Amino acid sequence: MKIQGIFNLAIKMGTDADLRGKESVEKFLQRKKTRYDRLSDKEKEEFDKDALENPYLDSRILHVSEDKEIKRVMVGIDIDPAEILLAKELGNIDLVIAHHPRGKSLASLHDVMEMQCEILGLYGVPVNVAEGLMKQKIAEVARGISGINHQRPIDAARLAGVNLINIHTPCDNLAARFLKDKIAQRNPERIEDLVSFLKEIREYKEAIKIGAGPEIFVGSPENRCGKIAVTEITGGTEGSPKLYEKMSNVGVGTVVSMHQSEEHRKEAEAANINVVIAGHISSDSLGVNIFLDELERQGIEIIPCSGLIRVKRF
Repeated sequence: MKIQGIFNLAIKMGTDADLRGKESVEKFLQRKKTRYDRLSDKEKEEFDKDALENPYLDSRILHVSEDKEIKRVMVGIDIDPAEILLAKELGNIDLVIAHHPRGKSLASLHDVMEMQCEILGLYGVPVNVAEGLMKQKIAEVARGISGINHQRPIDAARLAGVNLINIHTPCDNLAARFLKDKIAQRNPERIEDLVSFLKEIREYKEAIKIGAGPEIFVGSPENRCGKIAVTEITGGTEGSPKLYEKMSNVGVGTVVSMHQSEEHRKEAEAANINVVIAGHISSDSLGVNIFLDELERQGIEIIPCSGLIRVKRF
């Protein structure tokens, strides 16, 4: 496979796993195309053309030094100039794959957050309520990342002659789908049952060894789970903390999250919602691993780095 083929595979797998459903993703892209068609010629010049085909703008082909058949890939959760230099030093690395957004992907992180509105709708939150609260958070995130030096890893890749892509939301979709389906099968009654189940998943089991395993942020082990939501596993980054009250009102009892700020924790506690933190890097690894298994099936060698807990499922 070449770089474009690898990237296309990631987008397809992410779309297939998207909790909103494939039809909803296609509608999202169609709205972007309709918006583009209405623009003036000058506005079209500035429009991000990737948005016409890529529903996850926090995932992109960031730099292509040499378009060739990919046989050996270095993959990490965070790829910065240090990892680029490491790939150069190791030699014989055909492609570096980052999970977390870098470059233009990071600048576009807020674009994917809209999907949280529909995911919240799956759990009963009225879409108008979710949209109203998420618009405020999306604007906040966009402002927050505007001052970041996005291009450092991309400049390093260019100078070192290293191919670089990142795959964020597609892999998070894979993790969210995996957890949602497995939790539905197990149907844990109490928080301690949910935590015990998570600890059986190999990425989380490995994370326990380094002090980063699943833990309860809000609630107690004896609490009943009620309706369990995985609304904080995908969708760019944390949504509005004000959503917990709305989720509680529609019967959500527990949220499984990758990570959570103190402000979010306090709001969840006030809304009497249990919060179980599965783990950030371990949850990222779960989604990335599902994708990497498919690459290995294609005969591509994987070199894990930068926190990736590599687990094979085939």
